[in-house]
Amino acid sequence: MADLEYSVADGIGTILLNRPTMKNAFTFEMIDQWAAALQSARTDPDVRVVVTTGAGDAFCSGVDLAEFGEVASGPLALKSALTERIHRVAYALEDLDKPVIAAVNGTAVGAGMDMALMCDIRLLSSSARLSEGYIRVGLVPGDGGCYYLPRLVGMAKALELLWTGDFVDADEALRLGLANHVYPDVEFTQSYLAFARRLADQPPINIRMIKRAAYQSARADLRTALDLISSHMAVVQTTEDSAEAMAAFRERRPPRFTGR
Repeated sequence: MADLEYSVADGIGTILLNRPTMKNAFTFEMIDQWAAALQSARTDPDVRVVVTTGAGDAFCSGVDLAEFGEVASGPLALKSALTERIHRVAYALEDLDKPVIAAVNGTAVGAGMDMALMCDIRLLSSSARLSEGYIRVGLVPGDGGCYYLPRLVGMAKALELLWTGDFVDADEALRLGLANHVYPDVEFTQSYLAFARRLADQPPINIRMIKRAAYQSARADLRTALDLISSHMAVVQTTEDSAEAMAAFRERRPPRFTGR
């Protein structure tokens, strides 16, 4: 079996980190496959939602330090390994306007936590634990932790977590806003798939435009944000899915969306 597996079924693209004996620590080959899967999902009409999860009892323990040490020998090689390889996942996610869910089934440490933070939504199992962890091994967050974490929990709490490397359990992650939902371990897979299914069953054009508008509005002034959403509204109301949603609402039946 491959260390990273990407599959598509019933509108959901699943990226499975599959090195359970290594707590799903990722290699550079896995990073290349990860970015390629996200790029494929971006243009694949059969993919409406992307889920990333881990095999076994961990989500991701970050980069495989043994391989990282071999590749990143020297400052320039280290910077290149980050910007040309590992950061490609973050860039691919920024380009992907479909929902991306991190299904955190266990420990997420260092770059593993960062990979969860850069997704749109985080669903945690009750045994999940998260830690930035870099400080514990004499490093700084190399995969976006200093960017994503303050935006989710505020600067003061983010700095505390970054400076201490403390673990956050699932309940605390929910309280802080790091997690959207926490599910019992025994129900985790069916629960995160049910959530993904809810998003996959929504009109895909609307879903994508909402994501674009939300992220772009976070970096824009009010007038720009409202001008953008008025354009989105004008477009979506001309789609077949918009007409189907209105008809289903009036007829009190489940809608059937086609993505047109």
